Amino acid sequence: MSPHAFTEDQLVEQPAVALFGELGWTTVSASDEVFGPKGTLQRETKSDVVLASRLRLALERLNPGLPAEAIGAAVDELSRDRSAMPLAGANREVYSHLKDGIKVSVPDKEHGGQKTERLRVIDWETPANNDFLLVSQLSVIGGLYTCRPDLVGFVNGLPLVVVELKKPGVPARAAFDENLTSYKHPQNGIPALFVFNALMIASNGTESRVGSLTADWERFFEWKRIEREDEPRRVSLEVMIRGTCDKGRLLDLVENFTVFSEHDAGLTKIIGQNHQFLGVNNAIASMLAAREAGHGRGGVFWQTQGSGKSFSMVFFAQKVLRKVTGNWTTRLPRRSRPPAR
Repeated sequence: MSPHAFTEDQLVEQPAVALFGELGWTTVSASDEVFGPKGTLQRETKSDVVLASRLRLALERLNPGLPAEAIGAAVDELSRDRSAMPLAGANREVYSHLKDGIKVSVPDKEHGGQKTERLRVIDWETPANNDFLLVSQLSVIGGLYTCRPDLVGFVNGLPLVVVELKKPGVPARAAFDENLTSYKHPQNGIPALFVFNALMIASNGTESRVGSLTADWERFFEWKRIEREDEPRRVSLEVMIRGTCDKGRLLDLVENFTVFSEHDAGLTKIIGQNHQFLGVNNAIASMLAAREAGHGRGGVFWQTQGSGKSFSMVFFAQKVLRKVTGNWTTRLPRRSRPPAR
């Protein structure tokens, strides 16, 4: 190991691994990975980006009433080759499977023939029912080169989180420019790993930013608070990991604070920023308290100009519709017209 790698590993990577372990993730190093059914990750080759054995076990656990054929079909659907698709489009397709499950055909024992069931990929309600695995120094072979991201977070065998680190003193942007961007390159990188990606983190231990696979560096953002909007602001890798990779918070971000938006330049993936995540969750809590009290006054959701209010309302609406029981309707306010002249 070179002195540079030793410094980065000891000062940034190992504390990050320890923090993931503190948050309940299983942690393993793949720097000396053994391949095969009894190997480190049970991968067959370095081109495998889905941990199929862990995925299968998770699907069996989350869908105990479904036959092995249905589980196998879901594993095949999730892990099939999507290299012919644009990366963002492939990511959106997989995201729909994660969020809403996969339709599978199973025998209809009551009426005969086949019927369609929806297979769960992630247990959104109870995070502890899922398998969280952090792998350091995972080698993945692409079309031309082998890449080794610093940290990859797998949920039920699917690589949802990628963390790239630099030693203190090297700008965090270098992790984005030199590593994360090249990993997504269709020829020189390992784009298959990002078909499943929920978020990417770039950090040097003190400066840390998080973003989606379609975001440029200017749209990577800091995460300064973990639980409350009145916390002192802290820009550090610890706050970033606790704020975005705690099991419950990560699943909340993926399920309720992720949207895809079509633009002239192509498909864009947006994930909620720190203030949106805390603000929307506080607004929902206030709304539920008001409903319980019977007065219907949930308070005011206030954000400054340019803070992403429109997306905050999208996140609010989609989480309420998905997570809160009730007969909800959506009303879009009319824009006031200027007085006639």
